[in-house]
Amino acid sequence: MLFAEAYAAQQDGRFSLPALPVDQIPAQLRRQEVDYATTDAPGTVIIDPARKTLHLVTGPNRAIRYGIGVGKAGYEWSGEALITARRAWPTWTPPAEMIERRPELARWRGGQPGGLDNPLGARALYLTTNGVDYGYRIHGTPEWRTIGTNASAGCIRMFNQDVIDLYNRVPDGAKVVVLTPTGERPTKLTLPSPAAAATPKPVVVAAAEALRVTDVGAPEIAMPALPSAPPLDPELVAPAAGPVPSPAP
Repeated sequence: MLFAEAYAAQQDGRFSLPALPVDQIPAQLRRQEVDYATTDAPGTVIIDPARKTLHLVTGPNRAIRYGIGVGKAGYEWSGEALITARRAWPTWTPPAEMIERRPELARWRGGQPGGLDNPLGARALYLTTNGVDYGYRIHGTPEWRTIGTNASAGCIRMFNQDVIDLYNRVPDGAKVVVLTPTGERPTKLTLPSPAAAATPKPVVVAAAEALRVTDVGAPEIAMPALPSAPPLDPELVAPAAGPVPSPAP
């Protein structure tokens, strides 16, 4: 069942989100309640990169499905994580090398405040695995046409209206499962090879929310260098309950 008026214009605090042209959004990418075979507990988020969908489990074999944009070739990953922090209208900080290429961005050296043009969109949900932050986020985007495509450097993009809806439904500590490229349940955390992801040279990131520009100029979140031997266990057991570190704004 589709959500009526899901992509209508809305006021969110001091920002006015414009309506999205629903007739240009494929039906399978629109927010809707669906049957979904799963044994996961309500509140679990399951991401299927191959199908460009995110399911929020709401009950026995039921979920809300959202369309997403995912990592392009060389940036795919799979595994389990926890949502350990959330931000409304998050700050974006461009890396130093991007400012060198585009000096006009020097004004955002200390961070671009949240807003309609901010690459992180209306909300950001920060993911960690066993207490390790690999830079992955579920976030909104002003580039709504990238939903349903492989456009990012590993982060999960959503329509701004959808990421606000998800933000309002999931708490900190919610479990996130990212399926493998073939749609199977992950048995371990699989990260992209830094060598495979380097196009054309490694990106040095000063902040976890940094942005870089592709050859065609579309924005994407740049990933920090990955540790060669992350402290992960084969079962991806969640870290013990307790205070979780909040990423820098």
